[in-house]
Amino acid sequence: MAYAVKVEIRDLDAVRFSLPRQKTMYGGKNISVGDVIFVFASENEGGPGLIARGVVSAVEAVPRLENVDRQVPRVNLEVNRDATAQRPLGRAHLRPFNDWKDGRPETELNFKFYRQATNKVVGLSAETTRFLQSFFK
Repeated sequence: MAYAVKVEIRDLDAVRFSLPRQKTMYGGKNISVGDVIFVFASENEGGPGLIARGVVSAVEAVPRLENVDRQVPRVNLEVNRDATAQRPLGRAHLRPFNDWKDGRPETELNFKFYRQATNKVVGLSAETTRFLQSFFK
């Protein structure tokens, strides 16, 4: 399984991303070392959307806070970039894909990343993984 993360990225050209305390949703908590991950620089923080593909080099579950009933699992991630996106893909490109049951990869990304606009790590279907791979040489 491959994953995607939408997060604030300050250095869009970095070769290594250190991503502390990332929310996990839609299977994101199953991420592990060696997994492929697509990095989206969050538009909420001025990023352009899809910027990189990488490999998870370290992952650590963040302990839950005491006395807090509802918590989304979080992880600390280290990602090594192995490719840079060759064309844009972000919120504006995905917004029209809002028929949640159409099975399109664009719709899966719109649903998982932008229906709730918080930054997060998500698991991806095989079809969406293939779609995202097409943005890289």
